[in-house]
Amino acid sequence: MATSITLKNGDPVKINDHVYCSPSWSIRDGTPYSVARIMEFLTAEDVQPSYKGKGKEPAPVFTRVRLAWYYRPSDVSDRPVADSRLLLAAIYSEICDVAQLRAKCYVVHRDKITDLAGWKKRPDRFYFNRLFDPYIKKEFEVIQSNDVRNLPTDIRDVLTSRYEYVVAEKEIVPDLTDTLRNCDTCSNWCSPQETVRCDRCKSFFHMGCVQPPLNAKPTRGYGWTCGPCSRAHEQAVEGHDVRHVPSPAAKPKSHAPPARGRGRPRKDRTLAEKEESVPVRHFKMWPFRYFGLHTVAEDTLDPDDLIFPRTTTRVGTKYQASIPAKDCARDPDIQERGGEATVEVLSLVHDMSDTQVDELEQRKTRLTAKLNLRSNVDWLTEAIRRFSEAYALDQDFSTVNMTNVFRCEKWKTTQTRYADREWDDDEKAAFEDAVLTHGAELRTVRDEVGTRTIYEVVRYYGHWKNMKLGEENRRRRLLGSIVRTPSKAHASCGACRTRDTKLWWKAPKGLATPVLCDACGISWRKYADLNHLRPIREEAAAAKQGKAEKREGTPLAGSNSKRVKTNGSISSTPPSTASNGTPQHRCLACHKYGSGKVFKCKECQTRVHSGACGIVDPGSIESWTCDLCQNEKTAEASLNPDCVLCARPKRERERDKKALHPPADSFLRVCKPTEGQGWVHLACAVFIPELTFSDAKRLRIVEGISTIPTHRWSTRCTLCNQVGGAVIRCSDCPEEYHISCAWSRGYKFGFEIQATKAAKREPSASVLFNGVSGMMHPVVRCKEHEGSRRPIFDICETNEYGETALQVYCNTYKQAQVAQSHALLRKARRLDHVLEEKDVSATAGLNGHGHGAAAALLVADNDNGTDPQCAHCQTSFSPFFHPLPRAGAFACHRCHFEGRTQMPLTNGHILAHGLGP
Repeated sequence: MATSITLKNGDPVKINDHVYCSPSWSIRDGTPYSVARIMEFLTAEDVQPSYKGKGKEPAPVFTRVRLAWYYRPSDVSDRPVADSRLLLAAIYSEICDVAQLRAKCYVVHRDKITDLAGWKKRPDRFYFNRLFDPYIKKEFEVIQSNDVRNLPTDIRDVLTSRYEYVVAEKEIVPDLTDTLRNCDTCSNWCSPQETVRCDRCKSFFHMGCVQPPLNAKPTRGYGWTCGPCSRAHEQAVEGHDVRHVPSPAAKPKSHAPPARGRGRPRKDRTLAEKEESVPVRHFKMWPFRYFGLHTVAEDTLDPDDLIFPRTTTRVGTKYQASIPAKDCARDPDIQERGGEATVEVLSLVHDMSDTQVDELEQRKTRLTAKLNLRSNVDWLTEAIRRFSEAYALDQDFSTVNMTNVFRCEKWKTTQTRYADREWDDDEKAAFEDAVLTHGAELRTVRDEVGTRTIYEVVRYYGHWKNMKLGEENRRRRLLGSIVRTPSKAHASCGACRTRDTKLWWKAPKGLATPVLCDACGISWRKYADLNHLRPIREEAAAAKQGKAEKREGTPLAGSNSKRVKTNGSISSTPPSTASNGTPQHRCLACHKYGSGKVFKCKECQTRVHSGACGIVDPGSIESWTCDLCQNEKTAEASLNPDCVLCARPKRERERDKKALHPPADSFLRVCKPTEGQGWVHLACAVFIPELTFSDAKRLRIVEGISTIPTHRWSTRCTLCNQVGGAVIRCSDCPEEYHISCAWSRGYKFGFEIQATKAAKREPSASVLFNGVSGMMHPVVRCKEHEGSRRPIFDICETNEYGETALQVYCNTYKQAQVAQSHALLRKARRLDHVLEEKDVSATAGLNGHGHGAAAALLVADNDNGTDPQCAHCQTSFSPFFHPLPRAGAFACHRCHFEGRTQMPLTNGHILAHGLGP
């Protein structure tokens, strides 16, 4: 039996080598390769012993291979794992075709690698330190068998001579790696399952060796002391010699290997090649066995003992059903199954000679001229049965015919059909309609068809489903052939957007395009990571252009990886062009050319990352439309796109006729609707602390404009020198300005995480972002403070889950309490709060003979007896009116708190907002 073969790519592999294995064609569909270890090579006779080869002793052809699988963490859990080289071992094997083997790779245990960083930088290198059992769905620790010390000498020698690794639960690993434990009473070895330890003398005892014997270990949180230690303690207590001095908590002893440093990877290639070629002990083709909580140590000496992981057994009254005894008298007329009278031989072909088999095949082709019957399972089964009956009765095969469709079985008194009669068109239509309505409820389908028995419906359902699956597979293969040869004029890689490649690979679902270039396709197949080659490409592009800064962008859906923190000012990286010279899109929020999902509005050409605009389900990246452009068609909000939180400059008359949109080449183009059907800049809604979102994931419906303090509206902006709109204060100086003014002048926007004290920590308000934990605060810095040492996270900077800093902040702090009240009720409560504050201030103004705005609010009737009217929207309906600098002029509550008091409104603005009387 040979122990090595050569793969299609030229790599020679032998037994116990690790290889990439491609899934079968039916389930391939862009999935990554599987990693496995070769256990043995098999021929056709090994797989099927009855297989008869042709010729005299032909050379063995290995068509099958037995593989021991490794799992990726993403295959067994939804938890994101950033390390694409980490695997999970398994005691599970399958037989596959040799043609499915792709290339050779290397898998080594974590403890055998001295330089993990250097190991992961080399191609086709993986490591593992845990095992996953696919049957009980549980993970176990994997340690080297030489590290197991707490075992008798004979058991330990057998274990280390046969197996390289030991599989055990995490809580039992310290007990196995500890020194040898013997019972202080009988001096025999103490197994971890039946051992108890004295808390005073630290000696070990069998639970049956102590007096009185212990039935179970002490409950967690309680201790146990032996008899001598208990008596000594009692004598000390009686003699009043006990001093209750609290002893320092002893740190539990650990026998785990020391932690390795995370320095620069070594360049010792000889050491790496030596580590990957270290021989591994195997016993019956497996390098590890289970030795955990549910193992009897003496069973290890038995070479036939099962090595699979075990769990708590479900044997006992707790897991058994209590069924009362019942006398069941068997009907004497019913013949017992399994006897000679009921067993029917369906085939005797294995007893026929080669001449008889050839004659049977020739006669079988003459029984029918229908090609579909020759491949029908029911027809072939009945034909072989009839030929077998003729062979058993020594009759000639020419006496066999298939004209009679009925057969008489031994255990039935009536004849039955060996094949169902053909279904007509009406029955097929009724069957498909019933399946479409009721699904696989075949008894209901039988009632809908009406002309068939349940047995016929079940059999036809199997044939019908097989036919549908065949059509679907043919359609997939057709689509796969189309995808494998894309048009070079239109195809681009779904990961790196390149159009120049020698070979196209099928991409996984969820990417912008259905294909990957050669480099990304190989990276995805081997490591299941689309970002594997990105750092190499970024460094090459930076070196080519003389720039050291890396690109940032929203990660792809295939894998999420951490981004480098940027603490300095925003700087742009020149766009890298593809082979045809088309530049990539630059996000207007972070001013960087990201290789992730940068969406571009098909109407106004606004470009922004999905995480900086609240895009959750965009559909197609080419058909995305921003909120303002979409509102022009739906008219769900105002047609005036001006931000209600920013100051309004004076416009000329001809510009008043039509509202001007914000510039499309700025992040200020990204606006969100308010609860009053107005618009605000997304940057204004995020960086003004009083505002919230009714849907923080999509950053939609801004609420709380009426809760903004009055001093924000009345303070003059230091940049535009205008009063009106809401201002904020610089994080490092008392300068105050509008959000839009600060953004237009290139001020630094970001988020700072401040550590909270333990006494004041609020778990619900703390965040963990890229290893920094604390309270997240929005920060706006002037250009004079760009050199501040306090680090801040950029708007589009992402964490390991692919969430931007803006997303994390809004989801944590900007979500309105939608589950507690309706949107209209929340708005009414805020208005009641404003009214209460105004009433208090008005009362204070009257008592102090004040002549300010509070006193003017109480003017309900003018001297001429007419109701007050808003000078901007001409409405006379408002909870109260705010005085304007002009004598006798007022503004309604809505115009005042939405910032419309600084400029006259046009009739078009009034009609668009519905502010008329």
